[in-house]
Amino acid sequence: MPKWTAEELLYRKLEEKVKKAMYEYQLIEDGDRILIGLSGGKDSLALVDLLGRRSKCYQPRFEVVVAHVVMTNIPYQADQAYLKSCADEHHLPFVVHETSFDASTDKRKSPCFLCSWTRRKALFDLAKTHQCTKIALGHHQDDLLETLLMNMIHQGAIGTMPPLLKMDKFDMSIIRPLCLIKESDLKQLAEWKSYRKQLKNCPYESGSSRSEIKKLLADMEEINPEARFSLWSSMTNIQNDYLPPKTKK
Repeated sequence: MPKWTAEELLYRKLEEKVKKAMYEYQLIEDGDRILIGLSGGKDSLALVDLLGRRSKCYQPRFEVVVAHVVMTNIPYQADQAYLKSCADEHHLPFVVHETSFDASTDKRKSPCFLCSWTRRKALFDLAKTHQCTKIALGHHQDDLLETLLMNMIHQGAIGTMPPLLKMDKFDMSIIRPLCLIKESDLKQLAEWKSYRKQLKNCPYESGSSRSEIKKLLADMEEINPEARFSLWSSMTNIQNDYLPPKTKK
């Protein structure tokens, strides 16, 4: 029996998490061609690594294209040569697309929402151009749980970013293969793989409550170390008999 290093064991654990998510949520099927949105952060770099390796297993058979969207009005300087080298490591095609948004066009929406939607639309267009059937994003389990809490606190609704989201309007699906992986594990992977940090200086980032929600999730885990798993399970364990009925407005 080979003796695995701690880093190799971590990588194998993450690969198993991706495999479990793929089959549990039916994220990838034979014949899929998947566009990965590579921002340059640790999460999307890990996604390229993990899906790039997985695509060579041929169970199921699928192809991967890596895309980097440049938002020209945001001072986010990514090393495109480095990002391309990460795709090249797994012999994956790499494409770059430039776009922008104007925050003054819709005061009802936050700049973060407008930026995110503009990037997402660019990925839809790229996916169509490159004949992809699905778009893979690097959201991990913490992202999904934080979104759940944000929706409950700010929107009065129970919902999050699902592992698989079918976008009928675009004839496309969004998948999140890292949905069962903790952010802390991705941080360890980034250190082991020596992912290069990209320079980010977004003028709108301070307006987001994401950091406060991240702290809230950490506080919950201080109360109960299994809190994240309870929160995850709660999304598929809605006990309607013990909730107030929906009232007419």
